[in-house]
Amino acid sequence: MTDETTWPSLRFDFATGARLGPGKIELMSLVREHGSIRAAGAAIGMSYRRAWLLADETNRMFNEPVIAARHGGKSGGGAALTPFGEQVLSRYRDMEAKARLIHADDLAWLAAHMNPAFKKEQD
Repeated sequence: MTDETTWPSLRFDFATGARLGPGKIELMSLVREHGSIRAAGAAIGMSYRRAWLLADETNRMFNEPVIAARHGGKSGGGAALTPFGEQVLSRYRDMEAKARLIHADDLAWLAAHMNPAFKKEQD
């Protein structure tokens, strides 16, 4: 079994050129948690503009939007996952869990052979 610090990272490249991977999924998850694209982006050190562009791209890559934004005003604005967005997030998380199970032995083997002194520099 893998340890808590080793996991597969999934990214799907579609024939259209669209990509769905950890960045968009994390943003979706944080929009659900924080109720805001701005707050979701800030939680991962991303500018509001970059977070908004990523949310917009994710919405455009599917037939249905995954994130619904509410404009400010008396009601205060914000954002939430659509029911379709909830399904995308849930299916992606299910695929991650399956990948962990399927590749557990190989991931454990790789982790056991990692150089403990190696630390990747921050980008």
